[in-house]
Amino acid sequence: MADKEIILTGDRPTGKMHIGHWVGSLQNRVELQNLGKYDSFIMIADKQALTDNARDPEKIHRSLTEVALDYLAVGIDPSKSTIFVQSQIPALSELTEYYLNIVSVGRLQRNPTVKTEIQQKQFGESIPAGFLIYPVSQAADITAFKATVVPVGDDQEPMLEQTREIVRSFNNIYGDVLVEPTGYFAPKGMGRIPGLDGRKMSKSLGNAIYLSDDADTLAKKVKSMYTDPLHINIADPGHIEGNMVFTYLDIFGDDKAHIAQLKEHYQQGGLGDMKIKRYLIDVLEEKLAPIRQRRLEYAQNMDQVLKMLKEGSDHANAIATQTLDEVRHVMGVDYFGKF
Repeated sequence: MADKEIILTGDRPTGKMHIGHWVGSLQNRVELQNLGKYDSFIMIADKQALTDNARDPEKIHRSLTEVALDYLAVGIDPSKSTIFVQSQIPALSELTEYYLNIVSVGRLQRNPTVKTEIQQKQFGESIPAGFLIYPVSQAADITAFKATVVPVGDDQEPMLEQTREIVRSFNNIYGDVLVEPTGYFAPKGMGRIPGLDGRKMSKSLGNAIYLSDDADTLAKKVKSMYTDPLHINIADPGHIEGNMVFTYLDIFGDDKAHIAQLKEHYQQGGLGDMKIKRYLIDVLEEKLAPIRQRRLEYAQNMDQVLKMLKEGSDHANAIATQTLDEVRHVMGVDYFGKF
């Protein structure tokens, strides 16, 4: 059997995961893992999270296990995917240092994703050096496992292109050791979903439904959703464009015929916002209740969760160390290899 393709993906542990993560990436990871065609590595990127949270490390510590629980709850299987913690892989830091020598500061500053995030975070002239170079750290993450496939969103394509540039430069200088990755883009309709208020779903904006939300919290959040401000009376015709309840029904609802009937009724008038919100609550509860239950079960045995992370990190560390040894060899810095 031919060698499997290698996938690397992951998340920054800056809080619990929400349904935007589930739709945008987690469901896809579970599907890819279960195909049996890939060796899947899933990284909890705590070092990357520290680039803009260095003064609040407790946030990262607290979130690390929350992310692990969310992974397990949605069906990421540690017997099929290697779940590991970035900071526990020393080789990544050394690879990053070597790659920094073949990347210019100007190139990092021109990276569109970095430029956008610097503006969003309002760093001004106080950009943390670790944040500026995190595309190089990402290149180390990807190449350490010789990942051939990296699931990305459209906004992350510049990051992946920077990794490819680093791979080409390194291989051109030292010899063919690193593997150039390709991007895997989620199928249409599995990208980002808006928050409850129509803006980007974000922890900081408080407009997200979390995978860990209980049934009462879920119901309260749906009842607060943005609908149609012009739909004041039930008899008034309503608009479905920009109406988050119908946006979510299109994403999560399985009964498309019934949803089409609701849309028609709402547009004609005579259908109240609360009725469609109650229907959406039922739809989401059916999807999220099993995830919530599994998460609670895993949370009852955190020692096992931590053991899983330790075992995954040990496995990942062995592979990354092997790549580092190869990099050192072609660079000629394995001075004492024969002793």
